[in-house]
Amino acid sequence: MQAIETAVASLGLELVEVEHLPRGLLRVTIDHADGTAVTVEDCERVTRQLQYVFEVENVDYGRLEVSSPGLDRPLRKPQDFVRFAGLEIDIVLRVPFQGRKKYRGVLLETAEGDAQGRFSVVLSPPESPAKNGKGKLGAAGRSKAKSAGLLDAAKPQAEDAQSVMNFSLAEVRDVRLVPVVDFGSGRK
Repeated sequence: MQAIETAVASLGLELVEVEHLPRGLLRVTIDHADGTAVTVEDCERVTRQLQYVFEVENVDYGRLEVSSPGLDRPLRKPQDFVRFAGLEIDIVLRVPFQGRKKYRGVLLETAEGDAQGRFSVVLSPPESPAKNGKGKLGAAGRSKAKSAGLLDAAKPQAEDAQSVMNFSLAEVRDVRLVPVVDFGSGRK
């Protein structure tokens, strides 16, 4: 893993995750730290570099797949949670909370005084098929969340108040960005 991370970083890219899958498939997901889209050329450069590293390090693998994280990018490292604050995420918990493991909400910026390694999300109400969020928390939503004082989701809230759930990386199984697709229709 360290050899892969070093090789990817040497090319000016960020390692998102490495998956060892059946039949020797090694899947490496890369991204640009500045938010630039990953190109086919980026994937080709990383593939060539990793093939060389694996030959030198004598790493046994059947196939190598290098790709971008996609629209539903996984969040794995604490830096990811800082970088994507303000965006809508899907969280799958390891242990059910209030009878559910899956939640959706807007990731809050880490505030001073927050416990290190803890993150907060303003929970969206359970979605009905007719509703569809925009993916970003506006200024009004942020101030409302701050005025809520990072309330715990376990406390009963008034209908217009937003619930905030605090979590650590150890408590989640998977966290991904909610895909936001804009085809530039010009409609608002």
